[in-house]
Amino acid sequence: MDNITYERVKENLKTLDLTNTLEIIDNYLELAIKDDKNIVEILDHLLTQEVKFKSKRAAEIQVSVAAFPFRKLLEEFDFDFQPSIDKRLIDELATLRFVSNAENVVFLGPPGVGKTHLAIALGIIAAKHRYLTYYISCQDLISQLNKAHFENKLALKIKHYAKYRLLIIDEIGYLPMDIQGANLFFQLIAKRYEKCSTIFTSNKSFSQWGEVFSDNTIAAAILDRILHHATVVNIKGDSYRLKDRKEFMNNKKDVINTLIQSK
Repeated sequence: MDNITYERVKENLKTLDLTNTLEIIDNYLELAIKDDKNIVEILDHLLTQEVKFKSKRAAEIQVSVAAFPFRKLLEEFDFDFQPSIDKRLIDELATLRFVSNAENVVFLGPPGVGKTHLAIALGIIAAKHRYLTYYISCQDLISQLNKAHFENKLALKIKHYAKYRLLIIDEIGYLPMDIQGANLFFQLIAKRYEKCSTIFTSNKSFSQWGEVFSDNTIAAAILDRILHHATVVNIKGDSYRLKDRKEFMNNKKDVINTLIQSK
């Protein structure tokens, strides 16, 4: 192959946005020639690598647009610290069958037990599998819906949140919600019902959701749709934050005792 032809090949790779092939082609062709590979083997390798690169890049884009406040992976979760959680159940959820079946997941438990960690971890898996995913706190969601209602754009906003194959609504019950907010929340849940999956996290038991939504009837209607096809994970362990603080205080105490004894 002469230099002019080779430069044209590289220019065409750039035009076609085959960036990974453009990056690896020089070194790979040298090795391919040494190994006496034929043109089909060369093309197979280059195209396979390009597909892997584009899939990885697409997955990263999906994770980015999901708006996670931080990244938490499933393998980072300390199941030994939370023995009330059935790891087999979480592993089953990680297969994403619940997303394929348009089912919901609800994580219940006191603050700090890992509800958000698990929700985001599952969300990252879904995003990497190219499911359109989005994370939002309940308070931000209600604020967005109220703003859209005030601007007479509620239908568009609900349509926007209804498009996600997996929507994560975090921290239900941490802040009070008025009747209008509860009604708007119900409209979104009704729109997504049996069409898409939603992961919810809450520090309140279901019996307290009447207080959360300021109305028992609305709460019952919301729960009816959420729980019709849902997996509920009730976490009854201690707070990770308190665990870290305890360890810090114990270490601090040990250091002080060591210093006292050394005098």
